[in-house]
Amino acid sequence: MKTNRFLSLMLVVTIMLSTSCENYETNSRNNGNANSPQNVVLMIGDGMGIAQVCSLMLVSENRTSFERFPYTGYAITRSASNKITDSAAAGSAIATGHKTNNHMIGMTADSIPVPSLLDLLAEKGKKTGVVVTCFASHATPAAFLAHNIDREKYEEITSEIVNCENLDVIIAGGRKYFNERKDNGDLIEVMRRSDWAVYDSLSQIAEGEERVAVIASRKHLPKVSKRGDFLPDATAKALEILNKDNENGFFMMVEGSQIDMACHANDSAYLIEEMRDFDKTINVVLDFAEKNPNTLVIVTADHETGGLTIIDPENKYTKTNFRFCTNGHTPVMVPVFAFGPGAENFSGIMDNTDIMKKVLEIVR
Repeated sequence: MKTNRFLSLMLVVTIMLSTSCENYETNSRNNGNANSPQNVVLMIGDGMGIAQVCSLMLVSENRTSFERFPYTGYAITRSASNKITDSAAAGSAIATGHKTNNHMIGMTADSIPVPSLLDLLAEKGKKTGVVVTCFASHATPAAFLAHNIDREKYEEITSEIVNCENLDVIIAGGRKYFNERKDNGDLIEVMRRSDWAVYDSLSQIAEGEERVAVIASRKHLPKVSKRGDFLPDATAKALEILNKDNENGFFMMVEGSQIDMACHANDSAYLIEEMRDFDKTINVVLDFAEKNPNTLVIVTADHETGGLTIIDPENKYTKTNFRFCTNGHTPVMVPVFAFGPGAENFSGIMDNTDIMKKVLEIVR
């Protein structure tokens, strides 16, 4: 009698498990894109290592944006040619998934141009945008928009950006490379004669514009003390433009460009200002992602700059001082933070080339 009851119970359990597995497989097939983000925002803190993130936390009374991310990891940054990367090779590795030599943009170490993540997602029908506080043709934005053997060929890179058919929004500096050129060309007018709406400031953007360029300064934008909330405001405006009436989603790269400049200068006050600005910008994006849960947000860095460390100068566990040990870059790993559908793929230690590959694996 007990044996029969046991066999009956086992039969019921087997049927329930079988049905559950079938339902799971059916749901997985029917919802194959359930964990596939429609929008991807990749944010790069140029020169931002873990010490730079910790420095922000130490001076912040409130919770920082970095503490909102459920998944974290680290990225290895070396380039194809050097143990210590420059921004061109690191930006290209993140943008293209290929290691390249220092100073090279958007190509392999063999000088073969390769498409960027922005290009590949545009081919999937997504709108694209780039928002930075440096030249539009500077290393990191250039890695997503151009191909050149020399990162300092700013005029050539700017020409390629102007002719990039995959780009919908760009907000940056570097106007001199558009209309103060050695070839006497005026690429601002070239853009205006095509389908670009080109402005000098965010406040000029007209309602309903779909392809927008804001070239907001002659060179790099000024420091935060002079530019104010330009980066968070520009990011919010770009999100608004890219998301409006858009069923296919978008890809946007946002760079906190001047974290690197502050660390090259070993200027801790400048660094904290730029980290606060980047923190505010990340919060803008995370707030958008919470309202639009089909959005994946990734925050990382191209490399660490300055060899920043935080010490106790009196060995009494009461004070902290910031100390830089170089004016250049270092080879230390940089943090990776992820939020939204597919974010779990960005935990652990990865190569910087893996970031682009992981995005392509989860975006259908």
